Amino acid sequence: MNDMTQASPTPTKPKPRPRPQVMKLTDAAAARITELTKRADSEIVGLRVGIKNGGCAGQSYTVEYAHEIRPTDEVVEDKGVKILVDPKAVLFLLGTEMDYKADKMQAQFVFNNPNQVSACGCGESVQLKPAKV
Repeated sequence: MNDMTQASPTPTKPKPRPRPQVMKLTDAAAARITELTKRADSEIVGLRVGIKNGGCAGQSYTVEYAHEIRPTDEVVEDKGVKILVDPKAVLFLLGTEMDYKADKMQAQFVFNNPNQVSACGCGESVQLKPAKV
């Protein structure tokens, strides 16, 4: 008798899907972060970006010096600088472009966020929805 059965191939694990980069930086934002890093009073590893509750629209962006990388930080390296994203903010910032704008009246980081539903009239706070992944 001739047995025609073949051994089934060893199943291979699927390769993990590459994680999307949470945020991107414009050239202006990267240049400003580089400048801030050089001017800081103490050594910093980058800027930490997050979201806090408050303001008339419900939430606002936070940007502060980061003196260390926390184990839970999402590290974004773009254009030679480092952004550390608070893990609670990742779903709200997914796909965001961070820019820097300066004019005669003000200079600030600007977030072009596809997850932003609305903003208050003064521009200090926003309403965000989690990104669909």
